[in-house]
Amino acid sequence: MSTVEQTTHEPAQPLRYALLVLAPPYSQEASHSAIRFAQALLVQGHVLETVFFYHDGVYNAARMQYPPQDEPSIVKQWQTLGEESGASLQVCIAASIKRGITTEAEAKRYGEPVETLAPGFELVGLGQLVQATAICDRVMTFA
Repeated sequence: MSTVEQTTHEPAQPLRYALLVLAPPYSQEASHSAIRFAQALLVQGHVLETVFFYHDGVYNAARMQYPPQDEPSIVKQWQTLGEESGASLQVCIAASIKRGITTEAEAKRYGEPVETLAPGFELVGLGQLVQATAICDRVMTFA
């Protein structure tokens, strides 16, 4: 069953949410909690506008992660959530470049042979986080 196919409940007034993910994917529970929170708010009929990855949270968008077969792929979970909810998966460009996560254009700029940003994510500036906080009713931080 897909992550967002569950029965939805219409709230009196749906709220628009943005999530700020500061934690890396496998060393803390915060990223998993953020995904579960996002799934729950969608089930309740709310709107997920954006997920912004910052600091070590940018590792959630790293293409080359291969967890053991008995563990979920958090990158794939984020990608599925973004596709099914329409939320944009935004990754801070400054924090990403510092940690080796690049688009093809950024990789070429720094003389690297390959991009490391997973499909479905986009590198953006901090202004996008500011915009998300301005347009959303709630911003939840997972650190």
